[in-house]
Amino acid sequence: MSQAEGDPNADTASSVVLSYPSDLSAWGRDKLDGSPFRAYLTKTLGRVEEGQVTEQFTGVGCCGDTLDVPLRVESVEGGRRVDESTTIEYAVRDACGVEGGWRVQSAGGPTE
Repeated sequence: MSQAEGDPNADTASSVVLSYPSDLSAWGRDKLDGSPFRAYLTKTLGRVEEGQVTEQFTGVGCCGDTLDVPLRVESVEGGRRVDESTTIEYAVRDACGVEGGWRVQSAGGPTE
């Protein structure tokens, strides 16, 4: 048995940098940066690799639009498995047309 096989933390990432689009609203950024969402990511991301994109639901707010944010893995330090000990950091990348805000309950919202 190798040392990595004997150590359950050998494949654990010490930190992961995820990027979000620059046109993400302030509300969306606040949701990403909150401790509940960071904890959610450490429990659900699993194994990651640079360049991987995952759509993450951030919520609807009190009167808002459902907001799925494309998060891209920019870098991974240590192993590839994200868990509760992994530090999540964020970077900003180019805009991609992410919408969000008060659309669901407004006149500008979906009609179907």
